Amino acid sequence: MMKKNIGCKERVARIVIGGAILKMGKKHQSKLGLLGMVPLLTGLTGYCPAYQKMGMDTTKNCGQCKKSKQA
Repeated sequence: MMKKNIGCKERVARIVIGGAILKMGKKHQSKLGLLGMVPLLTGLTGYCPAYQKMGMDTTKNCGQCKKSKQA
């Protein structure tokens, strides 16, 4: 199982940005809009493979994330 490494606020930002990119791609009929899937999926799952490779973890500053890690 993948350990969450994206904090709460960043997850929300990724979901919003990913959705906006998808919407722009659809509006302009561009396949580049599919790039919005990356931030959207990482935001929804709370896991970023690039962060893992760099040893980053933004859940440390999020009280809500700390609670869910303990459970």
